This record gives sequence, structure tokens and C-alpha cells, in this order.
Amino acid sequence: MQGPGVVWYVGLSAFLFGIGALGVLVRRNPLIVLLSLEIMLNGANLALIAFARSAGNGAGQIFALAVMAVAASEVCVGLGLVVALHRKRLPLDVDKLSELRG
Repeated sequence: MQGPGVVWYVGLSAFLFGIGALGVLVRRNPLIVLLSLEIMLNGANLALIAFARSAGNGAGQIFALAVMAVAASEVCVGLGLVVALHRKRLPLDVDKLSELRG
């Protein structure tokens, strides 16, 4: 028994990507936007790994590791900005943040 085919994994990754895109477009809290971006990246990683598994090579897994490294650095920078905004007692609203001045 081989398990589900690549179509199921691509469908699940499209669902995750859609949920993440909806979260980015609807929510205004920067933490929720960052979490939604992570869900979108995980959906893309799932599609990369599914296609790599169906092709029988490891290129998709290497790309997925690179995407995870970029996502980790993105979270570090984003959470640093959120903490800096919270310390300055600025509102955590994405629409109101047009400039970040020191």
C-alpha cells in the first residue's frame, strides 16, 4: 500500500496556502499576519516535497529546507519589529504602520 497520491498532497497544500492567504488579507494584527505567512510557506513546502517524492529525487526537499531557513529568519525579524512597536506603545495595526522611525 503506497498511501495517498500526489494529488491529495497538492490539494492539502493548496488548502493551507489559501487559509494563509485569507489570514494575511483579512487580519490586521502583525502576529496573525506572520502566522498566516508561515502557513502559506508550509503549504508551499508540502507541495515541493510531494512533487519531489513523486519524481523520485531530493531536489524538492532541499528547496523546502531553504524555504524553512528563510522563514525562520523572517520570523526573527518580524517578531523583533513587533516587540519594538510594543515597547514604544504604538498600536499593533498593520494599516496604521506606514513608517517605522526611530
